[in-house]
Amino acid sequence: MKKRLPPLNWLRSFEASARHLNFTQAAAELNLTQAAISQQVKGLESQLGASLFKRLPRGLELTEAGQAYMPVVHEAVERLIAATDELFGKGRKQQLTVRANLVFFTTWLAPRLERFRARWPEIGLHFTSNIWLDERGKEADMEIRYGQGLWPGLRSSRLTWDELFPVCSPLLINGEQPPASPEALATHTLLHVIGYEEGWGYWLNQTGFHHVDPSQGMQFDTLITALEMATLGYGLALGRTSLVSGMLASGRLVAPFEQRIATSEAFYLACPAHQYMSPQAEAFWSWLVEEAECERDALGAGSGSAP
Repeated sequence: MKKRLPPLNWLRSFEASARHLNFTQAAAELNLTQAAISQQVKGLESQLGASLFKRLPRGLELTEAGQAYMPVVHEAVERLIAATDELFGKGRKQQLTVRANLVFFTTWLAPRLERFRARWPEIGLHFTSNIWLDERGKEADMEIRYGQGLWPGLRSSRLTWDELFPVCSPLLINGEQPPASPEALATHTLLHVIGYEEGWGYWLNQTGFHHVDPSQGMQFDTLITALEMATLGYGLALGRTSLVSGMLASGRLVAPFEQRIATSEAFYLACPAHQYMSPQAEAFWSWLVEEAECERDALGAGSGSAP
């Protein structure tokens, strides 16, 4: 039968005594009496069934068993001290948890995060994706989500004012050039994203190209996947201004048509309406809204407007 783990205070007394080779100095370090240290070491020796120290007239000396045990106990104590300080110490970062839409995080938020970190280096950031249903119930200070901005029990701030338009690779996978006009979409693969109300059917109806079958093509559960497939030349995806501007600037994507329509859906920063917001959460919320408004001003907000 395995021996049960000795009490932690016994191990601490042994570790301190082994470092100092003196019960009195160990007692001073641990704020205990010399008698308490001696008693706890005796209790440890009794449970282990082995002597750990030789009691000498002028101090202590580790036995062979003590010499073998000391490195293991010392490492365990040091790891506990380090983990406790990291998680709960005065010097730890204030942790902020944000559940984020994956495509928004990857294309919009990630390139800007260094500005936040430079301004508030003391705030630790923890990001989790909201694409999985079982993740949505987990605790987070706030969430970045896509929709109309009206969710029961939540307050929200709008982050994007986009135009919706087709995008694709400069050269399609079969070696073809991008279509010259929307009429040619009937012979190209459309890349759909499940869960977006303003999809290909919406864009084709709004722009008047009713002859194109909006159901043909491939479907994906995330926009980041559809955009990546578009960059690889597999077809055309619907881009949103805030998400594809970097890809257009780098040449990974092109917008072959002039037709663009303003989106009513947008990315929002949201949290429970009556949830307490910590100072670090307030700082991140204000910074993110400020970044979004700066981009809106820089782009002239296009034809979109806040609801």
